[in-house]
Amino acid sequence: MSHQSRSVAVVDDDEAVCDSTRFLLEIYGFAVRTYLSGPVFLKDNPDVECILIDYHMAGLNGLELASELRARGSHVPVIMITATADAAVERRAAELGIQRILRKPLSNQVLLNAVREELE
Repeated sequence: MSHQSRSVAVVDDDEAVCDSTRFLLEIYGFAVRTYLSGPVFLKDNPDVECILIDYHMAGLNGLELASELRARGSHVPVIMITATADAAVERRAAELGIQRILRKPLSNQVLLNAVREELE
């Protein structure tokens, strides 16, 4: 199945993570845009179909970014990626409509499956 028309944004303050995630998703035909911070993503306001957001980012964390997106009326599926998540983070994510929190380290297949499922 081709995903060429499926657009994904990756928001992570680690450039290496952005690059490797973009590379992986592009291999499978996704159109990918990367952002090194939430404010840069919000300023660009890209038209994408799924957003991968790292929870731990300087300035605006992943939940704060997701909250701002929802406040702006966005219903784009969000996948949160984190090394740690407690019950409060999971509860707030659920309130924001985030159904998937992926824990690091994660395999390429887990990431691909999550994006595919969010886009179905």
